[in-house]
Amino acid sequence: MPQSTAMLGLLTETSLHAGTGQMLSEIDLPIQREAHTDWPCVYGSAVKGAMRELAENNGHKTTWVDEVFGPDMAQNASEHAGALSISDARLLLLPVRSLTGYFKWVTCPALLHRLQADYRRLGLPEIQNLSFSDYQFSDNQALISKSQNEGDLFLEEFRFQAKSDERINDLINSIIKLMGRDKGQPLHLQLVIVNSGMFAHLARYATPVNAHIAIDNDTKTVKRGALWYEETLPPDTLLYTMLVAQKSRKKDSQKKADDILGHIINELFSKHPYLQLGGNQTVGMGWCRVNVLRELRQEKK
Repeated sequence: MPQSTAMLGLLTETSLHAGTGQMLSEIDLPIQREAHTDWPCVYGSAVKGAMRELAENNGHKTTWVDEVFGPDMAQNASEHAGALSISDARLLLLPVRSLTGYFKWVTCPALLHRLQADYRRLGLPEIQNLSFSDYQFSDNQALISKSQNEGDLFLEEFRFQAKSDERINDLINSIIKLMGRDKGQPLHLQLVIVNSGMFAHLARYATPVNAHIAIDNDTKTVKRGALWYEETLPPDTLLYTMLVAQKSRKKDSQKKADDILGHIINELFSKHPYLQLGGNQTVGMGWCRVNVLRELRQEKK
């Protein structure tokens, strides 16, 4: 079946809390994570719900929302399925505190290998010189661009020996397409690649955990028992989600896959490329800058 695909880069501009709804260890409200890697993510259902809400708030509910996302569950959900598939928002760059600079964007070979596979599946141009499998990372080694200084590099409480690698420039040129062109120079100065095991530790323990309280309006003191800890993804985290559109499944509709994807790219994000994900929206959390990458191949007639 003909498909039309795209990848959306989601760069957080405020803290993001996409929660699991259950307590894990000492964190009352942890963020969503992949079960097999423990990397932070935002589930596809949450991304789809946020995009549908944005479309309805922008006045598209009566025109194409049901065709793209599927009918409302409370009304006629059995009539047809939506024509747009939306993946989980996957992690690509995690901002980590650094004594070597105000922060570094950190990634690892496992994430980059998965990104390359996602590019290939969507028909996007593959990133040149992406594989770092020939480089034997130890826990205290890191790769940086030639725009940075080699030597000691500090991430959280860890000390690394940083070495420059020319292949990182090709990687940066691809990643900035998901971040926005204005992030190109900062990325040259802040991108760091560590081994996948060390990244797993940073992704688990370098995310912010904030204490929250509720105040009694009469006494202006903390309500008894009203203390909880909430985990978030920090601003400047780079995630990406994948869109796969097919022709409309609505009866008598003639819309093709390109038409379905065009509703999202041309009508939803062209003028205001922002999406708010997760909870705590009333305190400004979850704002993401959206950047679109389209496939190379054209839909078959």
